[in-house]
Amino acid sequence: MLYVKKLFILIFCAVLIFISSEGKSDGIIFAPVKKDGIWGYIDKTGACVINLQYKRAWFFSEGLAPVRTGDVWGFIDKTGSYVIRPQFERAWFFSEDCAPVKKGHLWGYINRDGAYVINAQFEDAMVFSEDLAPVKICGVWGFVNKKGSWVIKPKYDRALVFDDGLAPVRTDGRWGFINNKGAYVIKPCFNDAWWFSEGLASVKTGHSWGFINSKGAWMIRPRFDNAWWFSEGLAAVKAGHRWGFINKEGAWVIRPRFDHAWWFSDGLAPVKTDGKWGFINKKGAWVIKPQFDDILIY
Repeated sequence: MLYVKKLFILIFCAVLIFISSEGKSDGIIFAPVKKDGIWGYIDKTGACVINLQYKRAWFFSEGLAPVRTGDVWGFIDKTGSYVIRPQFERAWFFSEDCAPVKKGHLWGYINRDGAYVINAQFEDAMVFSEDLAPVKICGVWGFVNKKGSWVIKPKYDRALVFDDGLAPVRTDGRWGFINNKGAYVIKPCFNDAWWFSEGLASVKTGHSWGFINSKGAWMIRPRFDNAWWFSEGLAAVKAGHRWGFINKEGAWVIRPRFDHAWWFSDGLAPVKTDGKWGFINKKGAWVIKPQFDDILIY
């Protein structure tokens, strides 16, 4: 699995603005989309609100979105104007008032003015969540606070963000969950894992994915070929070659029929069919017909 996709989703970083149920475009940004190799932003009706013009684009969080123009990244506001000029080799979204950026092959953290609050010094970095951020140095991962000081010393093969007081970490090829003191709450015994969301975490054992609670007990037995986390009461899971959505009892709410799927946000989920992405509601009905080459969502 490509761990970069774990970053799509930190999805406790921004709150999307509600759009009226009448379905009329009011210009409020909902998601970045890709068409013909170029990215822009649509509203919840599928209307374009920031023109397709970027080489890459992430979703808005805390009022700003990272976008790539040419070979460098900067941050725009919801009018499409640059607030932080393009200058970074890589950039992730804002969370807890700062964003990880890469410049000169090293990662640090900037504030909304574009000034460094933690100097570039890490080999890799993720966003802050619950006042801690996973960072990589000398080939291993640990956690720093917003002063850049180590709270959990670097010793893990991989680490993801905290949620519900726990963070997934990998040691010797096995994933477990630690608390904010660095103590294991769930011992490393899984082949893969996501963070906790809505009280459950998706984890992989053997070749199958299921869901555990914060004590490590199975709540949905492993039987899926892939799985994301729960969002708005549903989780996208893969059965065979198709994706669908289950509830917290493990029952199908939307039967698996899609080539790919992300998670629900503000009542809609991006799904892929016949090579194109669109949005469905919680009944599985199309709200925005499949027409995009790629989609990101908070």
